[in-house]
Amino acid sequence: MVTLFDAVSDRAQRVRHPEKAHKPDTEVQRKPDWIRVKAPTSKGYMETRSIVKGNNLVTVCEEAGCPNIGECWDKKHATFMIMGEICTRACAFCNVSTGKPNALDMDEPANIAKAVKQMGLSHVVITSVDRDDLDDGGAEHFEKVIFAIREVSPETTIEVLTPDFLRKPGALERVVAAKPDVFNHNLETVASNYLTVRPGARYFHSMRLLQRVKELDPSMFTKSGIMVGLGEERNEVLQLMDDLRTADVDFLTIGQYLQPTRKHHKVEKFVTPEEFKSYETVAYTKGFLMVSSSPLTRSSHHAGDDFARLRAAREKKLLAEAE
Repeated sequence: MVTLFDAVSDRAQRVRHPEKAHKPDTEVQRKPDWIRVKAPTSKGYMETRSIVKGNNLVTVCEEAGCPNIGECWDKKHATFMIMGEICTRACAFCNVSTGKPNALDMDEPANIAKAVKQMGLSHVVITSVDRDDLDDGGAEHFEKVIFAIREVSPETTIEVLTPDFLRKPGALERVVAAKPDVFNHNLETVASNYLTVRPGARYFHSMRLLQRVKELDPSMFTKSGIMVGLGEERNEVLQLMDDLRTADVDFLTIGQYLQPTRKHHKVEKFVTPEEFKSYETVAYTKGFLMVSSSPLTRSSHHAGDDFARLRAAREKKLLAEAE
């Protein structure tokens, strides 16, 4: 269980989630056997950690407490989180710190590009905190990071996992114009949960954002992900799939919600591997090019391998349509 506090120094602590500190503790359920992961201790993990820290970078792997960090970092895979480690939103599921963010680090694009080169990444995922305090929501910074990576590692494919750019006109268009290979924006949960789980966001705004990406660039791969175990009904998940297909989204990820602290939204249910497989089967019948559905699935988990399969699936579909 991740603590509610961050260590600022040997003597001081800061509240990581000040907006949640007053909330009563919720019951933390014991994880089933199918969710157990090994503690990260490998040489590859330590090398990745050294590169990340050496370039003064932030990863969502650490900030969100991802259960796959040991596996991914061992293979020198990491998802870089830009624009700081403090988010302006306060989603009930998320372990990223909430508060007033610092000014943007103008060296960050170059530092990320350097790390991508050092790690020899063939595919990189760039995500960010929400930056509602910025006029463009951080779109220009996304653009700078994409350009910096392309300059030093032109063969690396780039996947962005963006915030919703709510009330930030022109922001989405700027990121799409920078030509990432994959545009990912997570819905996170079904529509009925938004008021309690994702109160700062709007379900249909996020859906429209994904649809707009395809209108701006029909060739760009689009992707979205959700967590289950937050009290959703199966029919709501199926409706979400239909909504995403209406928006022409190519790739869907579905994973188990895991509660970061006792102050976060409780796990209502641990969805079984069989149920995840059923969701995957249904999603493919609805027309998604790629589906990843399992308890430990996360948006960026195996992103490079999945991108290769995603391209192959599109090529296969185009060949079939041409016959």
